[in-house]
Amino acid sequence: MIRFQDFSFRYQAGKTEEPADFALKDISMEIREGEFVGITGTSGAGKSTLTYSISGLIPHHFSGDFYGSVEVNGMDTVEVHPEQLARFVGQVFQDIDSQMVSSVVEDEILFGMENFQVPRDEIAKRLEEVLDMLGIASLRRRQISSLSGGQKQKVAIASILALQPDIILLDEPTGELDPESTVMIYEILRRLNREFHKTVIVVEQKIMVLCAYVSRLVVLDKGKVMFDGPSDSITGEIELFKSLGINVPRVVELGHLLKRAGLYSGKIPTELDGAEKMVREVCRC
Repeated sequence: MIRFQDFSFRYQAGKTEEPADFALKDISMEIREGEFVGITGTSGAGKSTLTYSISGLIPHHFSGDFYGSVEVNGMDTVEVHPEQLARFVGQVFQDIDSQMVSSVVEDEILFGMENFQVPRDEIAKRLEEVLDMLGIASLRRRQISSLSGGQKQKVAIASILALQPDIILLDEPTGELDPESTVMIYEILRRLNREFHKTVIVVEQKIMVLCAYVSRLVVLDKGKVMFDGPSDSITGEIELFKSLGINVPRVVELGHLLKRAGLYSGKIPTELDGAEKMVREVCRC
């Protein structure tokens, strides 16, 4: 369980700078165990700040004005050090290079497990599992500096999954990935969520991908929650999303156009399979 109660945060300004606006303002919400949540919004909306507050990086590594409370599994993040939270909260950052601590892929994945004193035979098992799961076994001995951005992204995700955290936080995990790899990552996350009951929280700009996989969508704008509900309920929020500068999936717009034209009366889909059925029904083919 993750609980935000009247939470606001403003990053500390430099000595010669004026105080910045609040990155997050008056956030009150709960994320229940086993949810698959997508966080989206335009640049500067507060998405990364939200993940930092869950992992404890705020306020322990990023100082500033902190109001209200954030609790993770009943623990106040102000009172618990991030190293303690890291035992059950795994985070993949948007800036992948800042997360890397080793020079070789295998060492990068081993690092966290060795720090958490995972038994040696279990380490070997987990290493093989995540290498195969992410399709990066061939990169095992490679220098991280020689990898592409997408390959680094997969290594960072593998390093976190090897720790088997209860809560998985990912900030733009597919930003460097092609469509095929993007689908692969989200299929893995869906499996972890459904079969292993992991709580998955993803910051993502690809709204179509979020609608296809997450069960709940949270939209931030200027530090405030503007929408929080089931991902398929965005079909009734087109104007809100447009006003926030967020493009809704094209299939949703198509569904609305067909309804306005009196050609379709069913449920508006948010993903491609549903769109195909809708078009076939309209075309009677």
